[in-house]
Amino acid sequence: MKISPEEFARALGLSVISATGRQKERSIGVADLCRPGLQFSGYFDVFAYERPQVIGKTEMAYLTSLSEDVLVRRLDQYFSYDIPCIIIARGMECPQSLLRHAQRSGVPVYGTQEETSAFSATAMVYLSEAFAPKQTCHGVLLDVYGVGVMITGESGVGKSECALELVKHGHQLVADDVVDISRVGKVLWGEAPEMVRDFMELRGVGIVDIKEIFGIGAVVRRMKVDLVIHMEFWTEGKEYDRLGTMDKTMDVLGVRIPLLELPVRPGRSLATIVEIAARNWRLRAEGYNAADELDRRLAMHYRQADEAK
Repeated sequence: MKISPEEFARALGLSVISATGRQKERSIGVADLCRPGLQFSGYFDVFAYERPQVIGKTEMAYLTSLSEDVLVRRLDQYFSYDIPCIIIARGMECPQSLLRHAQRSGVPVYGTQEETSAFSATAMVYLSEAFAPKQTCHGVLLDVYGVGVMITGESGVGKSECALELVKHGHQLVADDVVDISRVGKVLWGEAPEMVRDFMELRGVGIVDIKEIFGIGAVVRRMKVDLVIHMEFWTEGKEYDRLGTMDKTMDVLGVRIPLLELPVRPGRSLATIVEIAARNWRLRAEGYNAADELDRRLAMHYRQADEAK
């Protein structure tokens, strides 16, 4: 995947100092930045030229300290590389020599009023998300007590109905039916495709707009995926986890996510079970495991019984 310098500039609110021209289509293909201080000093043995080039106060001070002939030589060598774009931070004025070289080479130059470190942090977050591996899953994603719960299962098993009940309980819908998942580092983030955001399909009713019915507080645009609950129709004879000792996981984009299999049968309050599962996941994440606590109490009981004999 690649993004254009123009798209990068729009996303970060950069001002245009010099447009790209028509010499060459340029693109950004890595989630990183380069501050070219060493290159301005003449060192090009290692140069991450394929990254957006960020010029801060230090780089600018060094450039302006060079004599005109040395500056021209350094910039000639600098612009001989296929640079995607240049960003000048702190609202600093672009030196005319740098501007002329950029225009001649067709390299767009942008400006930002932000300090260099603040801009770099924002840009890194944007690039990391833009280039994150992505996957689309069939399911429903909600924020339940601050836990990102993705409900999966066959069509007609009751995922949307369960999600609707959870929204009525005060939880927030992220996506219904289609969940776009991206991996940033080791964290999975889910959101709805823009076309179907805030909508839910209910058999017998049709498409409903959750935000319009329940208010803006009933939806959230993006959420981490912490737990997967797979709903399936109750199968007679199948062994389901009754103690919480069968630790199952689901692989999504190389990240293992805890997986619970929830059998569906008449009379079960699925929304309440999902709420309890989310609270229990949070307790386990904090180090408390109810099954382990029960084992500890049983072991203590039998030990005391043996001592009493």
